[in-house]
Amino acid sequence: MRIIGIDPGYAIVGYGIVEYRASRFTTVDYGAITTPAGMEFPQRLERIYAELSELISRYKPEAMAVEKLFFTTNQKTAIDVAQARGVILLCATQAGVPCFEYTPLQVKQAVVGYGKAIKVQVMDMTRRLLNLKEVPKPDDTADALAIAICHAHAGPSLLTMQRLKEAEAQIQPKPVRGKRIY
Repeated sequence: MRIIGIDPGYAIVGYGIVEYRASRFTTVDYGAITTPAGMEFPQRLERIYAELSELISRYKPEAMAVEKLFFTTNQKTAIDVAQARGVILLCATQAGVPCFEYTPLQVKQAVVGYGKAIKVQVMDMTRRLLNLKEVPKPDDTADALAIAICHAHAGPSLLTMQRLKEAEAQIQPKPVRGKRIY
């Protein structure tokens, strides 16, 4: 399964693309989509959409894993990140890529085996699982790879459930002639 992990933001969107086959990871690509601070916010969102569309078109992921938002203090930042996140989810949906969301706790549990692991532990374990020489920079990129790893561990069952729901939605009840079913 080819997975694109996304650490959402509006200044930096970390992405990491991994292949997960036979319980083995192969790193395909990783990096960050960046937007300059002086750029108007709608243009920042447009750039995120355009660059992510290009990545999806180039690498053809089978799933997108995105970190769920968790903010306790700065509401303005939370709203702006939520808007960028919406653009990210829209981009994947329009490309036909199923989206899955994970909390930071779920990512830590899947990568390190401990939901309260510290960031350094998650980053180092990500490096080890992907057989990388160093932890990818910026941190958003390492986080995106960790989110992709999380989906690889949890996603197959989620993907199966989503496909079952989609199949059920395709099945329409056949109306009985002359009778209405309420």
